Amino acid sequence: MDRDPNADVDAAGFSWIIGVISTKMVRELVLATRNRHKGGELAALLSGLGIRIRTLAEFPEAPEVIEDGATCEANAVKKARAIAAATGLPAVADDTGLEVDALGGRPGIFAARYAGEGATYEDNWRKLLDELAGVPRERRTARFVTVAAMAFPENGVQVARGVLEGLIAETPSGTQGFGYDPVFVVPELGKTLAQLSADQKNRVSHRAKAFAQVRDILCSQTANVKG
Repeated sequence: MDRDPNADVDAAGFSWIIGVISTKMVRELVLATRNRHKGGELAALLSGLGIRIRTLAEFPEAPEVIEDGATCEANAVKKARAIAAATGLPAVADDTGLEVDALGGRPGIFAARYAGEGATYEDNWRKLLDELAGVPRERRTARFVTVAAMAFPENGVQVARGVLEGLIAETPSGTQGFGYDPVFVVPELGKTLAQLSADQKNRVSHRAKAFAQVRDILCSQTANVKG
């Protein structure tokens, strides 16, 4: 469907199409990331589809794509298109922002480098906690927003969005996951993302919600080809 910029977004997000989508059955898919943690998480989210999941580790000649867009959508679409063009295979890229209400929406799309270029995960979340020092729990509301883009060599792109509402903890907890997981609390579970098992996280996370739609796209495409 075409994107409606005024459409309501529920917890599962929504998806839309840019360009003309391929009608060929997808047999191989490239995950447009060199992040080992993210690659493993995405591969798990797309497992069981009968599709060979590949990563950029198999394509050392693939370009480093500068994520200089003003939105997560722009970054995800740019990267997915570049990797699809470079590999000749359908490619999926995602970009995630962290919106913290007490900080006016920061760090937003700059979450991965909030503490500066080359910052570690811990550098980023420690800077976030420092900026929220003294802010009471009820004002520490935040959300992760993930946009996933699946691009085809023919240049069509399907885009999906997932949102996870939560709170920023006052201190880190948990050893699982990556990024801001140790300080992002899922209120319904009373735990941070870093306290969840991989299976638990993959049922509730922003990325899981976006990639559930990518799975649906792939499944419906397979059904249409067979039909």
